[in-house]
Amino acid sequence: MAPGASVARPRPADLASQRAWDLAARVCDPEIPVLTIEDLGVLRSVTVDGTRTTVTLTPTYSGCPAMEAMRDDVLTVLRGAGYDDVTVELVLAPAWTTDWMSEEGKAKLVTYGIAAPTGRSGVRPAGAVRLQLAVKCPRCSSLNTRELARFGSTSCKALYECRDCLEPFDYFKVL
Repeated sequence: MAPGASVARPRPADLASQRAWDLAARVCDPEIPVLTIEDLGVLRSVTVDGTRTTVTLTPTYSGCPAMEAMRDDVLTVLRGAGYDDVTVELVLAPAWTTDWMSEEGKAKLVTYGIAAPTGRSGVRPAGAVRLQLAVKCPRCSSLNTRELARFGSTSCKALYECRDCLEPFDYFKVL
């Protein structure tokens, strides 16, 4: 897989589950409203078994405060579409990674003014040294940027500053 490429999630094979997936996939992230939970990669699975619908979400962080709102929004959307028996499960394993974000979602981040994660996460071999690469400014595309704070407006973002256009911006960290 090419560096920075997103990992595709298997979509449901049956039509009933696919319809429920399509509805749940429209739910927006409450912290970054230009992203859907599908764009973000937290929507992991949807299954419809008779009248029972189960949606699985994986939080970006184990303590992500947005998960409650996402769960409630998924319940609202599906119940509003006639799914009466809906369960939303939050699963921590496998852990969410920015590799699960869609390319469309990453493009939406940049348009919104947040630098999208670059590169791939993954396990580094013992002794590997992690290098901090330049983060491109989402406003002027300059690589002349610097990290101001490891944690930005949310835990999954860092606060950066562009030294050319002098604008601060969030960077969605590679996890």
